[in-house]
Amino acid sequence: MSAPSTDLPKRVPSQIEGEVLRRRTFAIISHPDAGKTTLTEKLLLFSGAIQIAGSVKARKATRHATSDWMEIEKQRGISVASSVMQMEYRDCVINLLDTPGHQDFSEDTYRVLTAVDAALMVIDAANGVEPQTRRLLQVCRARNTPILTFVNKMDREVQDPLTLMDEIERELGMTVVPFTWPVGMGKHFHGVMDLRKQQMRVFTPGEGKAGGDDEILSGIDNPAYAERFGMEYDQAKGEIELVRDAAATFDLEEFLAGRQTPMFFGSAVNNFGVQEILDALVEMAPAPAERAAMQRVVKPTEPKFTGVVFKIQANMDPSHRDRIAFLRVVSGHFERGMRLKVVRSGKELRPNTVVSFLSQRRELLDEAFAGDIIGIPNHGVLQLGDTITEGEALQFTGLPFFAPEMFRAVEVADPLRTKQLKAGLTQLGEEGAIQVFRPIAGSVLLLGAVGQLQFEVVAHRLEHEYGVKARIMPSRFQVARWVTCDDAAELRRFIDANDHRMAYDAVDAPTVLVEYAPELRAIEANWPKIKFHALREHAGLVFQKRMTD
Repeated sequence: MSAPSTDLPKRVPSQIEGEVLRRRTFAIISHPDAGKTTLTEKLLLFSGAIQIAGSVKARKATRHATSDWMEIEKQRGISVASSVMQMEYRDCVINLLDTPGHQDFSEDTYRVLTAVDAALMVIDAANGVEPQTRRLLQVCRARNTPILTFVNKMDREVQDPLTLMDEIERELGMTVVPFTWPVGMGKHFHGVMDLRKQQMRVFTPGEGKAGGDDEILSGIDNPAYAERFGMEYDQAKGEIELVRDAAATFDLEEFLAGRQTPMFFGSAVNNFGVQEILDALVEMAPAPAERAAMQRVVKPTEPKFTGVVFKIQANMDPSHRDRIAFLRVVSGHFERGMRLKVVRSGKELRPNTVVSFLSQRRELLDEAFAGDIIGIPNHGVLQLGDTITEGEALQFTGLPFFAPEMFRAVEVADPLRTKQLKAGLTQLGEEGAIQVFRPIAGSVLLLGAVGQLQFEVVAHRLEHEYGVKARIMPSRFQVARWVTCDDAAELRRFIDANDHRMAYDAVDAPTVLVEYAPELRAIEANWPKIKFHALREHAGLVFQKRMTD
């Protein structure tokens, strides 16, 4: 184990403020197959964080996207877990979080969105605004998260750009301000006009390494364009003139409030349009802002360190059975080996092996500032939603857990592996990859999920990461609600009276499970003092198992 660094100078407030202003922390969100992971890879490529991009399309290829590190992700060519990547570009430190697009993993995405200051929304130019995009936008809008829009796959046969612009405004309730505009589409896609710089970047197909030799043509009204690009240019010119007259003027305050989104066009798989979006993120995305705790508002430039755990990931390195807590630094200056407090448990933490990430590739970290995402290896000391401070009793809120919509019973195929099954499910439950419930009556564990794919991923990970072949079986339950009560004795009476349908989740929150919604309504009517919750927050819901034991 490396010794803590002792040669770092203590940062003064002005230095901390300067480091905070350099940070940009954002998530990439989209509907599945819009090209989100490809764009993530190309942002890494253009920032210089990697030298050659992995293939995210050829499932049998030897190269895979840097952000897709799980074996099942490489096999299926999808993202099933959020990935964290840090890179430097134009004197800014960028913390980039690639989220799962598939709706079955939306909970992981929702929690990641609590840890970022901006979002990059990827739209498939052929399909426009899709269902998962709408759901993710609702989460962003609820937090007033600034959003940049990248319209991808312009080298394919796609919708008219004016139609796309109108659809985004109508469906998402945001004002769209085009920063670039496409000239042609599909086989006749010639490039994009940069409406701010009044120049055209000419499209040349090609994956591989990022190049700095793109052809740039000056001016929008250059008469040579019509001869070179034909009717596609004439159409684009007419659209640009219309957009100039009709579109709103970019307003930074409106953008930062989440009411206005700048729009860019490109083709991520061909490295086209990536440079513009990367530059815009650095120039426009906000630096870390203040964050509300239950006790007070915490400013990022405060000298004392605070942070919140928004993600737990087990087995990023299967050979070491590791368990990493991903922590968003909220304020202050983190130094490796410093004495910290886990507010929930009161335990002291002195992390000496804190890491930063390029997906599962790690680098030992000596210091971090507000906005940074750091990884703390631990063995169950940290949970989702934990606040870590230098001693102050703070609790950050807002980390959501949703009541499952599907349930399955799980048993181990080999009874001799029961211990490994429970250990695996405990870790996966603590991750938030799936919700695990321990029924009071009976010994069979229950799994709760948003979608079927979550069960498949858990079965795969149990077998390949924990050596346990599990049987996933139907369950009679269809509805779950967490329960609390201001009267501890009344809650105890409720649990005892309903022990045949009660369970505890990964953080020992009492949960009632029922077969049908009418059954839940009857229970609610019979127990008026009990509160039933379809959503719990780590700090927003009082778990009372220990009070009633």
